[in-house]
Amino acid sequence: MGTTKVKAYGTETAEAPLEQMEIQRRDLTAKDIEIEILYCGVCHSDLHTARNDWGFTTYPAVPGHEIVGKVTKVGDAVTKLKVGDFAAVGCLVDSCQTCDNCKHDLEQYCLNGWVGTYNGQDKYLGGPTLGGYSEKIVVDEHFVLKIPANLDLAATAPLLCAGITTWSPLRHWKVGKGSKVAVVGLGGLGHMAIKLAKGLGADVTLFSRSPDKEKDAFKLGADAVVISTDDSHMNSVIGKFDLIIDTVPYVHDINPYVGTLNVNGTIVLVGYLGPLDPFLHSVPLIMGRKSVAGSLIGGIAETQEMLDFCGEHNIVSEIELIKMQDINEAYERMLKSDVRYRFVIDMASLK
Repeated sequence: MGTTKVKAYGTETAEAPLEQMEIQRRDLTAKDIEIEILYCGVCHSDLHTARNDWGFTTYPAVPGHEIVGKVTKVGDAVTKLKVGDFAAVGCLVDSCQTCDNCKHDLEQYCLNGWVGTYNGQDKYLGGPTLGGYSEKIVVDEHFVLKIPANLDLAATAPLLCAGITTWSPLRHWKVGKGSKVAVVGLGGLGHMAIKLAKGLGADVTLFSRSPDKEKDAFKLGADAVVISTDDSHMNSVIGKFDLIIDTVPYVHDINPYVGTLNVNGTIVLVGYLGPLDPFLHSVPLIMGRKSVAGSLIGGIAETQEMLDFCGEHNIVSEIELIKMQDINEAYERMLKSDVRYRFVIDMASLK
């Protein structure tokens, strides 16, 4: 298969900073779309993958799975988009498309293994898939998404991960008008959870350890803020919530939040990967038929649904635009939670 060289930013080892490199993009197949990348959001998963925090990174690593750009070429059999259209790519670029989960629009749970936009297995060129910190990307049209015309392109980019990661549980647990939803953590994921839950008509509460998040939470659409380190605050919401979306990306005690669930309530973990510490106490679960669950991004149809919903309600992420050359500094700031609320790379800086 023929290839084209493009500029990218990535790393060859876990210890090295990201720097400019050349990568190969495949020539188009009949169902492929080539996208000139205009903006790419920066996700905690990018940092974890670049630094091999999860132990399964294949190098070279080129992160980036919150991609917004313009279609520059299409294969002969492409029907979804045309040259000149704006398009988006999220966390998935392939799956088997034949298993039961794929047939039910749950490609993120593909029984034969979905292919991530980066650090997946590139079935065309071999080696790892390489992500959106690059000039261009070539993707099967099934995994390319349409962007509502009214949305700001740069601020749309984080919807492709932070947006769908919080939208999917909201939809799965049927959040709507009158639902009582709480969000743990006000970062890239948390701020989108508030916006989307509010857009669906829910009563939304933020759990935060810090009172200084109150002003932002209310501005984003929260109806209330509960300080999780204040026992009186926590006691005031015992048994209140139908759904809690926990966006915290590091190990933390979820037991206090379980107590604030209503009967049949669920706390869903979307930010943290790893063992719980301290252990989960089962008594509150049993006494209220409560659940602790997890959720992974969303399928392609669900992601398009989310984008369309955001277009209808004019919902986008709160972003700070950066140059590609500032990515290493941005990673260090992310570790300090020094961003409100999502970095987005202006890919013109790579040219």
